Amino acid sequence: MQHQSGPVEKWDMKITPAKGNLEVNFKEIWQYRDLMMMFVKKDIITVYKQTILGPLWFVIQPVLTSLMFLLVFGTIAKIPTGKGVPPILFYLIGTTLWSYFSDTLNVTSKTFVENASIFGKVFFPRIILPLSKAISGVIKFLIQFALFTLLWCYYLTATKSLLPNWYLLLAPVWLFFIVFISLGFGILITSLTTKYRDLTFLISFGVQLAMYVTPVIIPLSEIHGGKKIFFLINPLTSLFEAFKYGFFGQGVLDPMWLTYSIIFSFALMALAIVQFHKVEKRFIDTV
Repeated sequence: MQHQSGPVEKWDMKITPAKGNLEVNFKEIWQYRDLMMMFVKKDIITVYKQTILGPLWFVIQPVLTSLMFLLVFGTIAKIPTGKGVPPILFYLIGTTLWSYFSDTLNVTSKTFVENASIFGKVFFPRIILPLSKAISGVIKFLIQFALFTLLWCYYLTATKSLLPNWYLLLAPVWLFFIVFISLGFGILITSLTTKYRDLTFLISFGVQLAMYVTPVIIPLSEIHGGKKIFFLINPLTSLFEAFKYGFFGQGVLDPMWLTYSIIFSFALMALAIVQFHKVEKRFIDTV
């Protein structure tokens, strides 16, 4: 008697549970890359869609902030920015890096709360949304960084006071770890805010305070005594200093604290992913 097997069923998509809280399904993320890029495009276009100047605000914002810092801290307070380092360059690179961190953290920290309606109706890897915010932030950062690079090239050729070194070639590496820290904090916070809504009121205030223990306004070389440790334990400090050391040829570049920042970024991202996977299984019931 011949056994006739039924037709083999083919599926366009299979939804399976994650094998572990630390696992990231990169294959699934790649399959939904078109959706992620759609979110990226939406983030970039819709923010300034109904404004007069449009994407020019990407450049205007850091320039105005840098000019304000130049007036208040450079001209009035007369805080030095380093020997031979033009203050406008110092403030521009600091505000550009800080803007990426603060903006990415703020938008990713609202992932679950602001997209609960979408998550409850359509399936897609939830991690795509915070990733799209980080990517759109990098695009914005590159536009602002291009402005800094043009101004840096001008001062490099006109004043001859800057002494860049090969560390500037590692700028993409330092940016990678800044992205990791920004995304890690954002994912961790959005996972916690599904249950503890009070955190949302503390985020913007906390980020503003954190800027004052990051070398955005004051060079780390100008911080002395016991206050310096508050800057050094900030994982962004060594990464910001590495940027400045490469482009300006001066700064406080301590290999030990730079290693600390790198280890911190990986540990933070691992913790954030674990917490994210725990929350995404049940967050619809609590949001």
